[in-house]
Amino acid sequence: MTAATPKGERRRQALVEAAAALLVSGGFDAVRHRAVAERAGLPLASTTYYFDSLDELVTAALEFHGTAELAYGKARLAELEPDECGGDAFVDLVLDLLLGPVGEGDAEAVLLRYERLVATGRRPYLRPLMRELSGELHALLLDIFAKAGNPVGRERVEELIALVDGAVVNALIEVSPDPRAAARRMLAKAMQPR
Repeated sequence: MTAATPKGERRRQALVEAAAALLVSGGFDAVRHRAVAERAGLPLASTTYYFDSLDELVTAALEFHGTAELAYGKARLAELEPDECGGDAFVDLVLDLLLGPVGEGDAEAVLLRYERLVATGRRPYLRPLMRELSGELHALLLDIFAKAGNPVGRERVEELIALVDGAVVNALIEVSPDPRAAARRMLAKAMQPR
């Protein structure tokens, strides 16, 4: 990887952001040297100049996107008022972290997100990064539940994620899927005091 100058850093970052956008909108198959260079407005050779391989570029893109999502979640948590912590805003924040923000939460965007998560399993080079991002997501979810006055353990967070995942997958196979609404119903019900 080469990017020792400020101009080089800007170009490398433009490639990472372009690859991340392609990854989100089209999955792993959309991230190709030519597509990334075109989206970044840079020459095709720049992708191989700044990255030793497509795998390295994909890893950087996934890290960029995952870090941005975590930063978004932390900012939203900081903005969450104490009286919102047990209500709809709380459920929406959890769903935003698991499914993407509302604007990105339509059925197609959620399907692409789940396809991306499943396809990550076929790319062993991404496993360390995914473990790291997953750990940070779990920690953020623990913080969210603690702020809501409902501290839970890691096992409960994993159960709730699995519940959301199941609701989403079931919703995606419906004729007119609304995975966010299905996940919202299941999560809100699971979080009611017993």
